[in-house]
Amino acid sequence: MPKTTQLRTYTVREGLLDEWVERWRTEIVPLRLALGFTIDGAWVDRARNQFMWLISYDGPEPFTDRNALYWASPERKVMNLDPGDYLLHTDDRTVEPQL
Repeated sequence: MPKTTQLRTYTVREGLLDEWVERWRTEIVPLRLALGFTIDGAWVDRARNQFMWLISYDGPEPFTDRNALYWASPERKVMNLDPGDYLLHTDDRTVEPQL
């Protein structure tokens, strides 16, 4: 399968941006990496209360299948992390490099 990269932009609930980033960094990122994803960068736009990150997968199955594996994993379930507690809106876009 060809490499798939998604640009994910999350609008975070007021006052929870730093907490979201910390949980993303300490809980989500390690599991994503363990499942073969790469994190190509992450940014915060404090003026808009947004968090943006690039996630890629370059493995034998499609990104969507690997993403489903992440969500179904026992490790994800024990996080006790409901994105709806933090995120007001998400925008996931599959992007291609042009440089």
